[in-house]
Amino acid sequence: MLIEVTKLNDEKITINSDYIEVIEATPDTVITMTNDRKIIVKESRQQIGNLVKLSG
Repeated sequence: MLIEVTKLNDEKITINSDYIEVIEATPDTVITMTNDRKIIVKESRQQIGNLVKLSG
């Protein structure tokens, strides 16, 4: 399922939630994908979790 998130530079991107491996709050929210790519986003860890639940 696809979810839309906002990078720190305000760029909106769409990612496939099936490929999310880990979501960390460090304090920035870092999404680690299954291919080890890391994406830092403005949304909180909880907001990302809610988006994933809603998309599923």
